Amino acid sequence: ARAIQPAHANSRGELSAGQLPQVHDTTACCKAEKHAGVSCVTASVDDIQFEETARVGQVITIKAKVTRAFSTSMEISIKVIVQDTFTGIEKLVSVAFSTFVAKPVGKEKIHLKPVTPLTEQDHVEHNLASERRKVRLQHEETFKNLMEKSSKFEDLISDEDEGTVSTRGTSVQSIELVLPPHANHHGNTFGGQIMAWMETVATISASSRLCRAHPVLKSVDMFKFRGPSTVGDRLVFNAIVNNTFQTCVEVGVRVEAFDCQEWSEGLGRHINSAFLIYKAVDDKEELVTFPKIKPVSKDDFRRYCGAIARKRIRLGRKYVISHKQEIPLCVHWDIRNQVSLSDDNVEAFKKLVAKSGWEITSAVEKIKIYTLEEQDILSVWVEKHVEKPAHLAYHLLSDFTKRPLWDPHYVSCEVIDWVSEDDQIYYITCPIASGDKPKDLVVLVSRRSLKDSCNTYTVAVKSVILPSVPPSPQYVRSEIICAGFLIHAIDSSSCTVSYFNQISASILPYFAGNLGGWSKSIEETAGSCIRFIENATDDGSISILKTL
Repeated sequence: ARAIQPAHANSRGELSAGQLPQVHDTTACCKAEKHAGVSCVTASVDDIQFEETARVGQVITIKAKVTRAFSTSMEISIKVIVQDTFTGIEKLVSVAFSTFVAKPVGKEKIHLKPVTPLTEQDHVEHNLASERRKVRLQHEETFKNLMEKSSKFEDLISDEDEGTVSTRGTSVQSIELVLPPHANHHGNTFGGQIMAWMETVATISASSRLCRAHPVLKSVDMFKFRGPSTVGDRLVFNAIVNNTFQTCVEVGVRVEAFDCQEWSEGLGRHINSAFLIYKAVDDKEELVTFPKIKPVSKDDFRRYCGAIARKRIRLGRKYVISHKQEIPLCVHWDIRNQVSLSDDNVEAFKKLVAKSGWEITSAVEKIKIYTLEEQDILSVWVEKHVEKPAHLAYHLLSDFTKRPLWDPHYVSCEVIDWVSEDDQIYYITCPIASGDKPKDLVVLVSRRSLKDSCNTYTVAVKSVILPSVPPSPQYVRSEIICAGFLIHAIDSSSCTVSYFNQISASILPYFAGNLGGWSKSIEETAGSCIRFIENATDDGSISILKTL
């Protein structure tokens, strides 16, 4: 435990975010070396999530444990908790996962002893550690694949956007000399110290060079240590804003190390790069919307696209890092109130559709994917161009008994209550996405066409509790919070089909891989949906058995 002193705080009396990486790294190293019995070094750090701020006078407690040991490396979980000295209330400040590698002594091979889970939570973390390791190992390949598609985003950058800021105006450089207090017991610069210096220069880039507000570090993207630096090295930190996403901004920091000879020759060693994500608040503690960034060179555009790819990977990684629990169902179906429940279903969907702040994450031929993050709520919008009339698409998509014909995420879908001509309750089963059981759902589907226009159709979906269909031990009962289709006619022979889903914890496994870039399930399902509609006859008959 540590008491937060003024020396640890920023100008607002809050614990400087740059202090936390140092705390993470030091504590995790001690835990790793205790388990290994030999010296250990930091190999990589997963996303560091900052949930709360800590202030002067409060006490922080750092908890680290080995979640799983592999042959020569191990994963360390680090949590920082803050406690108010007067109220005793505890809050989670940050959580991170670091990978440490054991250094062999001489030629002796290292074989780390396995970790034995003791509690149910230990078992969960032990299993998820393997999943997180898979994500780390495929991170570079995933990023490379996403960047190959990045040329699609060049058309989305407009010269006409007001208030656009050139990336060049956000460039900041800082130089630090590594002294003995900055080094660890191996003689190398503390990884946490390097991260702290990175945070300092990134904060300047995100705030004074982009918007006049108070920056708040929300997360640090996964990164690897590329090489060591030692006492006497000069470290040059170059920071620049890569991209902005409504109320958050990504700042990239590149670190190069120079010894005396390298410094005189101007030839440094690239030892690290990190990407820090900030939000900003004004004097009223309200979130600030960042201006859009305009890349002006090939390198700027590469960083611009890289930020989009990393944001997508972060979204997918959230599931395997946080492992959020199922959200309990709360909407009870009542036949006496069925009109109100159906109308509420449609209104909730319309509100989701009307939200602002959607960010594009993928653009491939006839399909575009957008995401919207609001606090801890993630929503997805999949837009498809279909060469068939809107009324035909509406007829096919509003009948959920046909959905298993084109959607591989639906095994079966049957009507269990015909509420009215436009409202039905369905029982749906889904394949196994994670865990050892498939999922099932009970949903209300409400269809509407706008009375003042025949060009737009709505199909709203939400989960309901029906006493006649209780949860089954064979399935994990899941929930759709708010989802559906919005179908808009372009002309008499084509339309735009938009699918929206406010993602619950139970549905996230089906989206996580796609959002993260290591799966194409959303694009493949969207393509299947397009083929399903375009292959149907004009009277709505299905000319295909199933499109996968």
